[in-house]
Amino acid sequence: MGNEQDLSAELKRVRAQLAELREKAVLNEAILRKSEERELALLQAEDLRHLFQVMISGLADSYGLAQVTVVICDPDHDIRHLLVAGGTRPEDLSGLLFVDALVGLAPQYATLAMPWLGQYSVSDHQLIFSGQRDIASIAMIPLMHKEKLVGSLNFASDDGSRFTREHATDFFHHLGLIASFAVENAVNRARLRRSGFTDVLTGWHNRRYLQIRMKEELARARRNKSSLVCLMIDIDRFKRVNDTRGHAAGDEVLCELAQRIESEVRASDIAARYGGEEFVVLLPNTDIESGVLLAERIRRSISLTPIDLRYDGSVTITASVGIASIIPDAADDDFKTIGDSLIARADVALYSAKASGRDQIAVEAPNAAVA
Repeated sequence: MGNEQDLSAELKRVRAQLAELREKAVLNEAILRKSEERELALLQAEDLRHLFQVMISGLADSYGLAQVTVVICDPDHDIRHLLVAGGTRPEDLSGLLFVDALVGLAPQYATLAMPWLGQYSVSDHQLIFSGQRDIASIAMIPLMHKEKLVGSLNFASDDGSRFTREHATDFFHHLGLIASFAVENAVNRARLRRSGFTDVLTGWHNRRYLQIRMKEELARARRNKSSLVCLMIDIDRFKRVNDTRGHAAGDEVLCELAQRIESEVRASDIAARYGGEEFVVLLPNTDIESGVLLAERIRRSISLTPIDLRYDGSVTITASVGIASIIPDAADDDFKTIGDSLIARADVALYSAKASGRDQIAVEAPNAAVA
């Protein structure tokens, strides 16, 4: 009788253990499936903006974290430029921090080859979690490129026991590898996409890019009820340079002109080589008066200093600038037509500046030249 009771009790214990193992297996399977979904979301991000949103907002929501941030070391501003070229300003993505160097940002970066988990310290970590209160523990997951540390994916929790030095880091290491690969892929895709929007000679954006960004900026201006200013810039008597100095010299002039214009425009402005010796700059959320001031700085930067040619001395060039602006009406939705009209009006103003003697600025109407 006793043996039967012992056997029955043993069977119950075994059944309970099996039930517990099945429950853990189901839970682990769900966790694995969820982790695979998160990784797939990172790998399938369509562009840099979407990827950083998945890394920051997506992972924060998915893991129930107080905050997720991404730090990217971008000393040449390459990734920042790719973001801007895609229509996104880095400051528009909360939780994304670009730096020129990791040194001094947090002490862990000196040796961050594997994920670091531990207690949050205001003095050590406030720069990578700026503006966030009630953080108790954090995880810093390295982002690598060709075995070099290029940044980190950072998790913050208000639970002091969520991330500790005693926790295993295998999962975080795997996530870091996936995130690093996703960033590299997104950057490469952005570079490839940008190559189709880039003028080979000057390295500036081309007319195709301008057409796309024009629609985006007109939509933004309509939404914000703000003004969009267009500058049309043209080299005066450029044909004379080609005829007397040769086309190689003409190419040098175009490249130098592009650099001088770029040195004056803001990061939020959209600049493109429109064709030949014509360049267009779009100034979002800018009034005509500010547009005139910028145009004058550009005009002066072009004309004041001669351009040193590689094989044929130097040449002084001047440029004329036509300016037009628009505040899209709420009913305006044909952005292609509106954009074409804005450029055409700036072009008319440009020819007014040319007719008035060149090396000057004209605003929309032929009689509105600004010396």
